[in-house]
Amino acid sequence: MAGNIYTQDLDKTQANFQPQTPLSYLDWAASVYPNKTAVIHGDKTYTYTEFRDRCVRLASALHRRGVGLGDTVSFMSPNGPAMLEAHYGVPMAGAVLNALNFRLDASTISMILKHAETKVLITDREFSSVISAALEKVDHKIIVIDIDDPQANGGNLIGEMDYEALIGGGDPEFSWSMPTDEWQAIALNYTSGTTGNPKGVVYHHRGAFLNAMGDVVMGGLNRNTIYLWTLPMFHCNGWCFTWAVTSVAGTHVCQRNVVPAEIFVKIKKYNVNFMCGAPIVLNMMVHASADDKAQFDQQVEVITGGAAPPSTIISSMEKMGFNVTHMYGLTECYGPSTVCAWQDEWSDLPLDQKSALMARQGVRYPTLFAQAVMNPDTMTSVPADGKTMGEIMLQGNTVMKGYLKNPEATAEAFEGGWYHTGDIAVLHPDGYVEVKDRSKDVIISGGENISSLEVEEILYKHSEIMEAAVVARPDDKWGELACAFVTLKPFAAPVTDKDIMNYCRDQLAHFKVPKTIVFGPLPKTSTGKIQKFILRDRAKEL
Repeated sequence: MAGNIYTQDLDKTQANFQPQTPLSYLDWAASVYPNKTAVIHGDKTYTYTEFRDRCVRLASALHRRGVGLGDTVSFMSPNGPAMLEAHYGVPMAGAVLNALNFRLDASTISMILKHAETKVLITDREFSSVISAALEKVDHKIIVIDIDDPQANGGNLIGEMDYEALIGGGDPEFSWSMPTDEWQAIALNYTSGTTGNPKGVVYHHRGAFLNAMGDVVMGGLNRNTIYLWTLPMFHCNGWCFTWAVTSVAGTHVCQRNVVPAEIFVKIKKYNVNFMCGAPIVLNMMVHASADDKAQFDQQVEVITGGAAPPSTIISSMEKMGFNVTHMYGLTECYGPSTVCAWQDEWSDLPLDQKSALMARQGVRYPTLFAQAVMNPDTMTSVPADGKTMGEIMLQGNTVMKGYLKNPEATAEAFEGGWYHTGDIAVLHPDGYVEVKDRSKDVIISGGENISSLEVEEILYKHSEIMEAAVVARPDDKWGELACAFVTLKPFAAPVTDKDIMNYCRDQLAHFKVPKTIVFGPLPKTSTGKIQKFILRDRAKEL
């Protein structure tokens, strides 16, 4: 059948169609702002010309070692120039970047290296011990390169050469190529694996390009952005800010470790005006000592996500001069996919009420095709009443290609033509989504559903509580009861479990009140998420 008039003699050519890739952002920034500071790390700074040259040298050096299309290059590094350069140099060689979670154990790392069929591993000397143990469990040849960062806390050199020597031998005139297909893989990220072995999430160039641009639009990035890397670059490729900041020729300020005192110092020293971090990072900053909280004049934009931030944390950050925006997403959707977009009418609301609105997950990124809260059994949308719970589902180009070598898990995740997040939420009348729980975290007591997040929100408002997590504890009569694990603030006044229960009774329906309170530190993942599966196991033993 003949096409319509708009398909006749109107074809894709090199002139009018190019695959979308975030690699184009670096070329643009270096050509427009060649002498602008691109990267700051300790006493080292690189201009955009130098940054691009180092990335091209890395691509050349990898190419000379036989790395090409479809090969995996793994990086084990905290936030630093090498890790940032990997986001460009590795795909410039046609390869796929696997940014490793540097807090993983040797067994998990070895599993990832084998599953990803890693060809080259570039690793910071600080992690030489765990990497050496992991490599002993790997049965294929891996080229190992060391990152000899002066800021590293000890460790040995275990590779064939160090990173600076590697890129020093690369050709700055290397003729690297853009991907021929925007569906080509650019990154491989592994899920946290709290319920088994982690799954390998595959990103493509188009998705990385689009989600980075979504960060720019919704975060308000521009050439004056000075971005502090408190968020690990291994986490969803730094929520795509590794590419987003470069796309506007902003400045990357590296931070190896999340230490509140150092964060405040860098904000003041470099006039930092943007940062990202999980709620746990914000909580650490809020509860830092007065001596650590350096004063600064500029407003700092903060994007938080990874877990629902209690409204008290948002309001406390605002009092210190930070403007907090809440985003929501998962590894499977390149990090942020949903943002609590600001509404002007919120400005005149009391801080507590405003913070409660800001703690919602919000509306979809403009670069995400569709978002819905649906009944997973019927695949129909829930009413926008702020009460009926369903599962958040996503569609669009910023959803992963799928799980590497796991077609069954991929098919399950994409059942019905939507990506199933596993997060339980409600849809408010204003169209904003609010996550109520992970599906596995909903507590069912006597046939009633209890949102652990709702109870946690109340606990976080207690004057002496710094952190809280609520899980189900098995009960012979009710099936499940709420059990709260809490960490008190430093120098908190004495508080008993009865005090907390009585406090909750004044603000919650009685069936939602935790019947058990456990005091102490909370177990967390490397990205600051509280490991509720550990707490659930503890609750079973109470």
